Amino acid sequence: MDGAALIRCARTDAGLSLRRLAERAGTSHATIAAYEAGRIHPSVQTVERIVRAAGFRVVTELVPTGDQPAFRRGDELVQALELAAQFPARHSLELRYPPFPR
Repeated sequence: MDGAALIRCARTDAGLSLRRLAERAGTSHATIAAYEAGRIHPSVQTVERIVRAAGFRVVTELVPTGDQPAFRRGDELVQALELAAQFPARHSLELRYPPFPR
């Protein structure tokens, strides 16, 4: 659900007019109308403020979509190391130059 739909849903569920919600949120009714119509895209903080003014709060939850396989921590590093092992090293295993003075 986008910001416009959240604001509209909160306002209608609270039974508030555009003007009444705008008063509570500290903004103009034209701004609320523009948010609801999608002409202006509010920030997350603005949506939260307006929804709170309507008497609700925004609760978010991340749920896997099933489109992507679950990625365990460290899998990227393992894949990078496996890929690197497929390419030959371009350097000698022995140091050909004298070591730095102590």
